Amino acid sequence: MLAVSTGLALSLIDIADDVKIGAMRSVLGTDVVVAAMRSPAGASAGLLQAALDGHVQLLANVALILEYEAVCKREEHLLAAELEHAQAELFVAALAALVEPVESHFIWRLQLKDPADEMVLEAAVIGRAHAIVTFNRRDYGAVPQRFGIGVLLPRDAYRRVFP
Repeated sequence: MLAVSTGLALSLIDIADDVKIGAMRSVLGTDVVVAAMRSPAGASAGLLQAALDGHVQLLANVALILEYEAVCKREEHLLAAELEHAQAELFVAALAALVEPVESHFIWRLQLKDPADEMVLEAAVIGRAHAIVTFNRRDYGAVPQRFGIGVLLPRDAYRRVFP
């Protein structure tokens, strides 16, 4: 498993510039990033591979990348993924190299119950995402739909890319 996660991270870095223009634009919740790191065979990791292959364009802002890093480096996730801190940092750095950066140009009015989800919604709105991919769909309610953004489970996002 260690080699798979490290290999995926290195692939993310190597192919970050090759994403296709017509790809599904998506913002990943932190839970999806952690799931991809912990389980390279799941739908979450499949979405990262789809991004590598140009089928998905990942979007993120600086705050979201910092959150990815902080959560991926938590001891319980490192143990489950059988990774060291440096390997988790490499994984997140590779992911950061793959995403299209989204800059915040305004102060966001709180829209959601959980303030931690605001940065995901903000990146999705500003980045013109097609979808927010998360295991916590309920946390977003109908708010993303007001902006024309779907909220999908990783397996549903994967099925949308590969019907």
